[in-house]
Parts: sequence; structure tokens; C-alpha cells
Amino acid sequence: MSDLERIRLVILGGAGVGKSSIVKRFLFKTYTDKYRATVEDLYNREYELGGATLKVDILDTSGDMQFPAMRRLSIATAHAFMLVYASTSGPSFQCVKQCFEEIREQRADFQDIPIVIAGNKSDLAKTHREVKLEEVTDWVYCELPRLRAKVLECSAKEDNNVTELFKTMLSLSRFLPVGSSNEGTSGLKRRSSAYVSASSSRNKNRNASPSISNDKKSSLVDAVDPATSSDAKLKPRSRSLIRRASRKTKQQINNASEDCNLQ
Repeated sequence: MSDLERIRLVILGGAGVGKSSIVKRFLFKTYTDKYRATVEDLYNREYELGGATLKVDILDTSGDMQFPAMRRLSIATAHAFMLVYASTSGPSFQCVKQCFEEIREQRADFQDIPIVIAGNKSDLAKTHREVKLEEVTDWVYCELPRLRAKVLECSAKEDNNVTELFKTMLSLSRFLPVGSSNEGTSGLKRRSSAYVSASSSRNKNRNASPSISNDKKSSLVDAVDPATSSDAKLKPRSRSLIRRASRKTKQQINNASEDCNLQ
């Protein structure tokens, strides 16, 4: 992971599985039955975690396959993945398998990336289940190579296991201990939040450039090139000192020669 203070979670899955509902239930504690097709939505959060600040970017991608370039970019820049299917839809689980194959093709480190496989709509599973939990676990733990992954079922509508999905993601990312209790993991205190859609997020970060004061610049130069900084601090030796040294040396030679003549 390139930046330990920031983690990007990319959510993949088919259309109509409730990816956006999971995100909004977790972030805003809201839920709606109205379906809105997602192109790409980016959410930013900052959390206090063990005395340190953890920045989390949650990227909700499109469920359609109409934007392959955006999907490749999101997969390439992700630190963790959440693959969402609906337990009431067999084809949605096949879509999750396809998403995983895309990750395996594009990321050579796919076995080290935290992956959470989420089966949404568990509230309807009693009467409309099409995907058994055992089928998913057999695929993840038996058929696939060894992964840093976990399978969970949830319900965005009833707010069941939604928070646990993100806690599991943090645990797999090794930001949280695996055996932490709910009281301990509930210490994720949100500091600030922002929501950026795909249509308006691209130009905001381009104009931002960090500024460095003169004092910090000098310290950075010393840290980057200590040789040049040490050479700059060395002052040239004065000519008077050189003359004095040469005089002392000549006097010592003359004294030594006189001693030899006396003997």
C-alpha cells in the first residue's frame, strides 16, 4: 500500500444488487427503495483510529459494463475491494466472479489485496434465496487460490451487518485487530466527510499544491542530500593559519638539524 494513512475501497458488482444502498446505509444511515443507476460515486471520510487519522476513499462503481476504462482504472488504484452480489439473484453472483477475474488479470498482487464478498438482501433470503452462503464460501476458500478475503451476508434495508462489512475490510487491511470487539471497533470516530460524484470530482485536486516554508525547505534539502549540506557548512581554512603552520614546521626542522650537529 503506497500511503498508509489513506486507503481506497472500490466496490464492484452487478446492477441492482444494492451497492449504493450499502454505502449510504453505512455513511448516512439512510435507505431508499428507489433505484438509481450509478456511474461512479466517490465518498471521502476521515476516522480517528488508535490515535491516528485514517483517510478512507469509498468508490462506488457502475454495475453496468458500459465503462470498461473506468473499471480498469478503479481496479488499478484500489487498496481493497468489496464485491457485492444479491443473495436473491444467481446471475449477480456470476457477475462477482467476473469482477474477481478482472482483478486477477490486472493485479499481480491480488492475493495480498483485502477483499470482502458481500451478499446483500439477506432479509429476502428466506423466501427468495438463489445463492447459498455455502456456495460462495466454497468458491472463495476452496476453488480460488489463497486470498486475504472474507464472506459476509448483509441487509442494507434492515441495516444488518453493514457496519461489520467495513470493519472486516479494515481488519483484513490490518488497520484493526482481527479479534477486536464491537466496543473497540466502534471507536472509529468520523472527523470529516465529503461526497464527490464522477461529474465534479476531477478538477478539484489538480489546483491543490502543497507549499513548503523556507525553514522546511532547508531541512528537506539536508535530509535529501546531506553531503551537499555538510559541504556548505564547512568554511575554507584561512591563509594566516596555513602560514603559521608552515612556520612552525620549518622551525621544528631547523631545531632538529641543530640537535644533530651538536651531537
